[in-house]
Amino acid sequence: MPRKTIHRFLPDIGRIIQRPSLRWINAISHDPNLLHLNRHSVSLAMFIGIFCAFIPLPGQTIITAFMCFWLGANLPMGVVVIWISNPITIPPMFYLTHQLGSFLLGSEPVDFTVALDWEWFSNIGSAILLPLITGSLLCGIILGSIGYFLILYLWRWKVIKNWERRKDLRLEQQSRKS
Repeated sequence: MPRKTIHRFLPDIGRIIQRPSLRWINAISHDPNLLHLNRHSVSLAMFIGIFCAFIPLPGQTIITAFMCFWLGANLPMGVVVIWISNPITIPPMFYLTHQLGSFLLGSEPVDFTVALDWEWFSNIGSAILLPLITGSLLCGIILGSIGYFLILYLWRWKVIKNWERRKDLRLEQQSRKS
């Protein structure tokens, strides 16, 4: 089952929630999809994790956790998937999303240097942030949807494969008895 494969990579949530600093989660985690692995909650967590990985804001993990609670997605899976944007992958991700946003908005990609004053922040808002956010949201929605449907397909494929394997084993056992 896909559930067994995923369980190998995720920590034991029951033990983690029992820590004194995280007991507040126990009170709000009554939705069975938040901590259980099923096709719907894992697929939705994949979408949320990929979508939030492309959000150019700090605190992506917190945003992912709130979206998982709100939409009933698997919380650990969503938080694990968010780490496709890490300190190594963020620069190329945001460079490409800025290029895509600039293309979509019809503006020129901006080469910039950092100067921490109010004028620089006001210029960066229109020249860099709007194309970056546009490209990031588009990439997040498209790649998140691909991840969602890919998990649905792979989950279904694995379940059918397991059914066929069990069917073949039953037929083999019946033929030995005969």
